[in-house]
Parts: sequence; structure tokens; C-alpha cells
Amino acid sequence: MLSVADVERAQVRIAGKVRRTPLSESAALSRLAGCQVHLKLENLQFTGSFKERGAAARLLTLSQAERARGVITASAGNHAQAVALHASRLGVVATVVMPEATPLVKVQATETHGARVTLYGAGYDDAAERAAQVAAETGAIYVHPFDDLEVMAGQGTIALELLEQLEDFDAVIVPVGGGGLIAGIATVLREKKPELRIIGVESRTFPSMRRALESELAVSSSRSPSLAQLSEPPIGITGRKTIADGIAVRRVGQLTRQIVKKLVDEIVLVDEEEIAEAILLLLERERTVAEGAGAVGLAALLHRDLGLAGKRVVVVISGGNIDVNLMSRVIQRGLVKSGRLCRFYVTAPDVAGTLHGITGAVAVARANIVSIEHDRAFSGLELGQTRVELVIETNGSDHIVAVEAELTKAGFEYRRA
Repeated sequence: MLSVADVERAQVRIAGKVRRTPLSESAALSRLAGCQVHLKLENLQFTGSFKERGAAARLLTLSQAERARGVITASAGNHAQAVALHASRLGVVATVVMPEATPLVKVQATETHGARVTLYGAGYDDAAERAAQVAAETGAIYVHPFDDLEVMAGQGTIALELLEQLEDFDAVIVPVGGGGLIAGIATVLREKKPELRIIGVESRTFPSMRRALESELAVSSSRSPSLAQLSEPPIGITGRKTIADGIAVRRVGQLTRQIVKKLVDEIVLVDEEEIAEAILLLLERERTVAEGAGAVGLAALLHRDLGLAGKRVVVVISGGNIDVNLMSRVIQRGLVKSGRLCRFYVTAPDVAGTLHGITGAVAVARANIVSIEHDRAFSGLELGQTRVELVIETNGSDHIVAVEAELTKAGFEYRRA
């Protein structure tokens, strides 16, 4: 089992090789969440992710003979870049197997850091199986992205920094993929601050840790009180994609699962729209770029009743490597989720002045029309009627209500999509 002493030794090894990231208090997010929010900005690491800590901690334990054999790993992006960078600094040849759907920006960044990249499989698990096969064939050292004690120890150095940066806090919220990050952090904090609440967050699309722990509870004769909330929402891993690709892991680690089961209080799930809104909030309110996996902690704090009102809470922003094309789509979804972008279908008589009346009602409500489409042929309405589709920008849900009031006052029938 991982110990605090392991983490402290890892901190000594990686000192000067990874960045000590800032802990930033957010007044804006604190108002929204109803508690005192501090952001641990791991997205400011050189490669944009906390993964540097674990990669450096593991690679620095390699003997000269092991370094000569080279290293191989599998990753959707962040661990890949971390291994590539720190292997290059040590003069070690690195090979990375990445899923075929990995964003181009992450592939290019990994290659830029000096690694040889192979694209294989539909997701991380396929890539991991291929990497393990190549390791067995070539003798390269396999650097696991999470289920490795030295990797977990490296990730746990975040907790040591937190204890130095903030004298007192009540809870820490941590993204969960394979479990290496939260296992390392929980190992330190459970011993140093036993009363602290440690909350993990997964995407509902890939609730792998939740499912793994629930499976254990289902065959156990006694439930763990600390994990009592695991049975609440119905969940199941699907084949869908998630914008939190950095934590899209179907099988969690054996080591990490045991640590999480013992030390973590709660695992909660967040939806895609909630993640998108959190990314947008971090960008707008904090000028902080977070990838989907990096923003799940804030999404949980804002959309789940965690019982943290008035408390001092640390949210780990684990990474900021997001493709610009995905960012554009995420912004759109975030705007929809927050009510600042909405669509109306307005049914009206097909007579002169109708369109003017609709746009006039929107103008009176001081909303902005982004797009407008006028459909006579395909709406299925009676002759003499038309359907107008409006996409409008608003200031939020109250502003949408004002638009609806003006449309009603003008005599139009409508529905909101």
C-alpha cells in the first residue's frame, strides 16, 4: 500500500523537475458555489497536466540498465506528453501508444517532446493492451499511467503542496479516471488531515471507479460507511464519447481501487453539459483554460449537493490540454447549459409583417438574435401558417423568461427547444 513516506520521497526526487503550481482563491466561483473555493492549477504544468509528477517520479527510479531498454506507455494524451518530456530529459527512448481518436494537438505535442507515437484502438484500454504487448515483445519498461506506486506517489505530491499553501481547508475535490491522482492525494491527506472530506468526480459516461466499487459492495457482506452514497444514481459505462477524455477509462487500477475504497469518502458523477459549463466558467471567470477532465471537480461543486456550504474547498484543476475545435463546441454547449444561448420555434400566420413582429418582440426584451430560419414547406403546419426558428443570446434564465413574455404579449405561439 502507498504511504506518506513514499510520497515524500517522490517529492524530493521531482523537486526542480516539475512546477510547484499555484493555489488560487476564486471570489467569483465562491459566490456561485456558496463556499470558499480554491483552485489547485495543475493545468499550469509545463505539459499542461498533473501527469508530469507521476511520470517524473517513476522514470527517476529507473536503473541505468532499465533506461537503456527504453520505456513504453499508453495514454489518451496527458500521461503521454509527461512521459515523453521526462524520458527525453533523461535520454531515454520513449514509445507511446495512443487511441486513434486522440486529438491531433495531443499527438503532435507528444511527438514534439521526443516520443515515438503509435495510434491504436478505439480508446485507452485498447491502446494499453497494445502497449503491454509491445513491452513484452521488446523488453521496454512499461510505465503505467495510474496503477503504479511510484506514479501515485508522484501525484500525491500535490497534497503535500496543498498543506504548505493552505493552512486549513475542509474538503478536496479530485477528478477520477484510473484513480492514480486521487489515490496519491488521499494517501497524504487522510493521514495528515483525517477529518477532511475527500471527494472524487467522474464523468457519468465513464463511471469506472464508481462501478468497480459498487461491484465490490454488491458481493460484500458489509458495506463501507464511507462509501454509502455509491448506490444512489443508476449508472453504466456506455460506448459514447465524453469531453472529459482524460478520465475516460473503462478499467481502473487494482491498486488505486483499494486505496480509493479505503480512503475516499465519496465518488460523484457529472454530466457532459455540466462539464461544458464548468469549462466555460473557468475560462470566463478565472481566465483559466481547463480540459474536460480538469473541470469535473468544479462541475460537481456547482451541480451536486455535497454539503459544503460555507466550507473551505480545494478543487483540483488537473489539466488544460483541450483541442481548440473541441473548445469551440464546448463553449456552445456551456452557453446553452447556462441559458445564455437558446432556441425558439415560433408558429405564426404567414402574412406580411410577421417576421418583423417576432424580431420586434425579441428586441423589446433586449435579446440578440444569432440566427433565424423561416420554414413554410417542411414544418407540417396548416396552409397560411409558418414556423420561424430563432437562436438567441440572453443573459441567462431570467432573460429567457422576459423573451417569452414579450412573444406572448405579441400574440405568438412558441416552444423552446
